[in-house]
Amino acid sequence: MKIALCYSMQYAEKAKEVQDWFKNQGHEAFTTGFNKEFIGLNDEEKESLKLEQKYEQDAMREHWSTIKNSDAILVLNYEKHGIPGYIGGNSFLEMGWAYILKKPIYLLNPIPKIPYYETEIIAMKPTVIHGDFSKIIK
Repeated sequence: MKIALCYSMQYAEKAKEVQDWFKNQGHEAFTTGFNKEFIGLNDEEKESLKLEQKYEQDAMREHWSTIKNSDAILVLNYEKHGIPGYIGGNSFLEMGWAYILKKPIYLLNPIPKIPYYETEIIAMKPTVIHGDFSKIIK
């Protein structure tokens, strides 16, 4: 199985760990092609690099291609900004792409209580795996 990982770049290290877990299970999980550059940076450095990549290196289209060529997406929605299961704008956009492409959408944690687009997330009918990656590759 090929799984596109969608996440906040603040969690680049965790995304690499998830990628390695799937690889050890005989599956392919894809981080953004820019993930390595974020490993070891602090949050401020990651934010600056993220904006640079989006503006100058077309990072969003790069990950679109990954999603298009995967069997499913897994949104690594960890807590961020005090919001459990946070899903940022970019991950929300990537969920929309997967939805339009009729790809299964998995969330690591429950749907966050975020005003304005919680109902849209619910409408995409993601499967919440509650931290259990094996639920994807059953």
